[in-house]
Amino acid sequence: MIPGMNPKQLKKMERQMKKMGMDMKSIDDVEEVIIRCADKEIIITNADVSAMNVMGQETYQVTGTAVEVEREVELVIPDEDIEMVASTAGVSVEAAEEALRECGGDLAEAIMKLSN
Repeated sequence: MIPGMNPKQLKKMERQMKKMGMDMKSIDDVEEVIIRCADKEIIITNADVSAMNVMGQETYQVTGTAVEVEREVELVIPDEDIEMVASTAGVSVEAAEEALRECGGDLAEAIMKLSN
């Protein structure tokens, strides 16, 4: 349901939408909606969700209380990079991996850090 719209207006709008080939349905019993981004999640609680189908295209309308949460991103460092930093800087593989993690995977920065 669209906030601020009385049932009579809603019925009229539904009829107009049906004439235009649009179908809108409320999704019941939604507990929360999570939108995952690369660096964060948007968690919407107390969510009211409506699904609208217009000419085969599905669209969702979500209303509720939104909270943003930062995501921990696991940095994956290829073994080749670790070995290259270790051999170039003349350090152990463990030290090279730690330096790469501290430098966000930047090879040159890790080598410079270990060389000083």
